[in-house]
Amino acid sequence: MDTRQLAALDRRVLWHPFTQQQGWTDDEDIVLIERAEGCRLYDTEGNEYLDGVSSLWCNVHGHRHPELDAAIRRQLSRVAHTTMLGLSHPPAVELAARLVDLAPAGLSRVFYSDNGSTACEVALKMAYQWWAQRGERGRTRFVCLEMSYHGDTLGSVSVGGIPLFHELYRPLLFEAVAVPAGDAGALEAALDDTVAAVIVEPLVQGAAGMLVHPPGWLRTVRSLTRERGIPLIADEVATGFGRTGTMFACEQEGVEPDLLCLAKGLTGGYLPLAATLTTEAIYEGFLGAFAEFRTFFHGHTYTGNPLACAAALANLDIFARERTLERAQPKVALLAAALDEHVAPLAAVREVRRCGLMVGIELAGFPLEARMGHQVALAARRRGAIIRPLGDVVVLMPPLAMSETELLALVRATAGAIADATGPLASEQPARAA
Repeated sequence: MDTRQLAALDRRVLWHPFTQQQGWTDDEDIVLIERAEGCRLYDTEGNEYLDGVSSLWCNVHGHRHPELDAAIRRQLSRVAHTTMLGLSHPPAVELAARLVDLAPAGLSRVFYSDNGSTACEVALKMAYQWWAQRGERGRTRFVCLEMSYHGDTLGSVSVGGIPLFHELYRPLLFEAVAVPAGDAGALEAALDDTVAAVIVEPLVQGAAGMLVHPPGWLRTVRSLTRERGIPLIADEVATGFGRTGTMFACEQEGVEPDLLCLAKGLTGGYLPLAATLTTEAIYEGFLGAFAEFRTFFHGHTYTGNPLACAAALANLDIFARERTLERAQPKVALLAAALDEHVAPLAAVREVRRCGLMVGIELAGFPLEARMGHQVALAARRRGAIIRPLGDVVVLMPPLAMSETELLALVRATAGAIADATGPLASEQPARAA
C-alpha cells in the first residue's frame, strides 16, 4: 500500500488522540513515520525529521538503540507476557529493586501499571484507601495545582486543572482543590482534615505549557504536607529520567515524596510501562488478615509486562554506562544559549520557559482561529523537525541522546518555522514583556 492509500485509509478508519478530526481530514498531507534511527524519524516518502519531542516526551536514548533492541529480543526468547496477579517474574523483581535504589530515600515498594495516567490513578486510590483503612473515610478530597495535568483517566482528570482538557468532564469527577503554584498560603489553607493527598508535577508543569515553578516551591509543598501528615504524590511521568537535568526532578530540591509516579522514559520510550513507588508506611497500611480485605483492589492485564520490564532494565543500564545525565549537562547549557540567540529575540515570541531539556516557547497572543502553534509545527516539519505545540506554546523536548549538532539544528529549524508561520502577523503583535 503506497503513502497516498495509507493516508486515505487513516482518514477513513482512525481516530487520533488530542486531535480535532475535522481539521485532521482537511489538513495537509499526513506524515506516516515508517522507521527511525537515533534521534531521527523517516516517513514513507523517505523524508527525514529530527525527533524534537522525543516521540511525545518518552524517548531517551534515541530510536533503535542496540542495547534496548537486544534486551527485548532476549526477553522474547523467554516469555512475552505473564500476569503478576498471583505470579511474578525476574525482570519485574529486578527492575523494582533498581527503581527503589534510584528513587528518593524512603520509597521502598513498586506497583506497576502501564501509562502515566494509571500511575497517578494508582497513587490517588492508594492514598484514599490508606486513610480509609485508618478509619478516616472523610478524606475524599485532593489538592492539586492550577493548570495541572496528570493524565486522562477519570481519577487523574479529577486532579487536572487545564480547562480545555478537563472542564467538560467535571460532572463525572471527584472533588479536588486547585491552588496556584508558589502560593504557600493557599496551599496551607487547603490542607484540612478532608484531604487525602497533595499531587504535584515537580519543578515543571508540562502539559500546561512548560510552566516552571519558583525555586523552593516543591520544598515548601513537602514541608507543609509533612506538618499536616498528608501524603505527597510526585508525578514525575514527564519530568523523570533526566528531563530536568537530574534523574528525578525531586532531587533538585531534596524532596522525598510519599508516592512517586513514573512512566514515559521508564523504558527509554520503547514500550508502555508505569510504576507507582510508595513508602513502607503506605504499604503497611494495606497489610492485615485475609478477612479484613485490606487488599489494594487495582491491577491491569499488562501490569509489569516482562518485555517492558526488560526494556526498562536496559534503559537504566544505558544511563549508567553511557553517563547519560553527566553528558546531558553541556547540552542543557547549549540549548539555553541557542534559544536565547535564535528564538527569544523573535517578535512573535512572548516568552521562552525552560528547565533542563524541557522547553516551552509561548507565542505572542495570536487569535485562536490562526492556530499559530499548529502552523509553526507544520512549518517545522517542512524544515525537517517534528515538534508538537500545546495551543500556542511550541514545545521542544528532545531525547537526552540528541547530539549538540542536532540540538542546534532543532533550535534553528524551530526559529525558522516561527518566522515562516507568523510572517507579517508577528509585527502586529504587542511587544514582549522585558
